Amino acid sequence: MNLTVRLQLSVMMFLQFFIWGAWYVTAPNYLGTLGFGAADFGWTYSVGPIAGMITPFFVGMVADRFFSAQKVLGVLHLFGAGLMLLAAQKMAGGGEPSQINWIFFGYMLTYFPTLALTNTLAMKNMTNPEKEFPGIRVLGTIGWIAAGLAVSWLGYEKGINMFYLTAGAAAVLGIFSFALPDTPPVSEGKVTARQIMGLDALVLFKNRSFLLFIVASTLICIPLAFYYQIASR
Repeated sequence: MNLTVRLQLSVMMFLQFFIWGAWYVTAPNYLGTLGFGAADFGWTYSVGPIAGMITPFFVGMVADRFFSAQKVLGVLHLFGAGLMLLAAQKMAGGGEPSQINWIFFGYMLTYFPTLALTNTLAMKNMTNPEKEFPGIRVLGTIGWIAAGLAVSWLGYEKGINMFYLTAGAAAVLGIFSFALPDTPPVSEGKVTARQIMGLDALVLFKNRSFLLFIVASTLICIPLAFYYQIASR
């Protein structure tokens, strides 16, 4: 992997998680002032996982077979930027929590697929993914931290501007994505629902190391769910 590609992938990964970190933890600080109750917050932080279960069906069937990964990434982030801007405008206009949560759901339908797309795009453009991917992926963690620091330094943690910052960062990554290395689709043949749902991978559970990894990953998501909703309140 040459230096140019490394820099491109590093910027991509940084922005990918900057976008998420710019609003996901601090959002309750502002949403609470709009009349969001416990049930509303529950939906705010449930729409993402729901979107994560839905999106493999249409992204897996389309993105991996007909379009280059960087183009799909760009389009999704640009749509996401528009939806986050719409959510902010709805907040400013006194929209109901249920209306705002529906927009968040639409946004998550555009954002969650990009988590897998950025990983795919990165690894397909590496000469040695096993050694090179960790150095790229750590930029995502740095992006998350940078977003939290930026929101605090700018005084956005309790105001609507965190959502404008998110929309702006999403637009930047959306445009930048079209300059990423071309990563054409590689899937051939007829795709099945079984493949899209990952059922063919169930055989991996026979591997003890893989099983432990999945169990640990599942368990860590439980305290994470509480952290996202409650940490900033």
